[in-house]
Amino acid sequence: MTLSVVITVMNEEDNIEPLIRQLSQALQGMDYEIIFVDDGSTDGTVERIKACIDEHIRLIVLKRNYGQTIAMEAGIQQASGEYIVTMDGDLQNDPADIPLLLQIARQEGWEVVAGRRANRQDDWLLRKLPSRMANWLIRRMTGVRLHDYGCTLKLFTREIAKNLGLYGEMHRFIPVLAAMQGARMTEVAVRHHPRIHGRSKYGLGRTFKVVSDLLLVVFFQKYFRSPMHFFGPIGLLVFLAGLIINLYLFILKIGGQKIGERPLLILGVILLLSGLLIVLFGFLMEIMMRIYYGSHPERKFQVREIISGSDSGKQH
Repeated sequence: MTLSVVITVMNEEDNIEPLIRQLSQALQGMDYEIIFVDDGSTDGTVERIKACIDEHIRLIVLKRNYGQTIAMEAGIQQASGEYIVTMDGDLQNDPADIPLLLQIARQEGWEVVAGRRANRQDDWLLRKLPSRMANWLIRRMTGVRLHDYGCTLKLFTREIAKNLGLYGEMHRFIPVLAAMQGARMTEVAVRHHPRIHGRSKYGLGRTFKVVSDLLLVVFFQKYFRSPMHFFGPIGLLVFLAGLIINLYLFILKIGGQKIGERPLLILGVILLLSGLLIVLFGFLMEIMMRIYYGSHPERKFQVREIISGSDSGKQH
């Protein structure tokens, strides 16, 4: 199979039928599958997808709401295409851009082709401004030079997509995760439409989560395989500062001065102990990484059912 399109949905019942029509038109003549992943919808989204199921469509229903990242991972792991496309189910991404992404990937040999919303149709204050700030911060801290990390419309080779290892709320940082695999990546301007049906699940409240996840991604990018390279220097510097302070106080003590009531003594002892603890924490992280690489990853989600055009439903 050439192409798998993975679409995560939650409470998008009014967008399902027009989205499937647009996908069918855009992908006509191609060998493709469409994988919908329902992330705990409480409206009629699942029923709408079931009513539209044909030989190209597969539906994965998760047991509860896990978030977009985990839902995306569930769809990617079920995909069988040579190339895998991710997109939103809110009709803001345009399915007509998918053939362009595939053409560029094939002709130019890219392993990731990321969409860039050239004329983004969102509220400036609540959506565009925070997104631009986040994009600038991610570029500065990770060195991955893209303009629009938040655009869900992306194309990957199967090998890259299957090894992203998504969890938490890491979907915004997918290009960084792909870059950690050494993926050849480019960015292409794509269309973006205003939301007509349903409500957006994003807002300013996600800003702090994005910053927190960014710190984690930067740590993974630079120190995941050897966390001691991060904790070791910090611990040694803190320990060295405490050692210098205590040596200075020791010299004063030899000179006959009283040091027992000096706050500097408390600071020196705290720095010594803190430095040792940080180094020990680095050792523990190294041990955990060895365990991580030597064990099987635990299951991140549970599937209620998988339905395709050739199946009536499978319970899991």
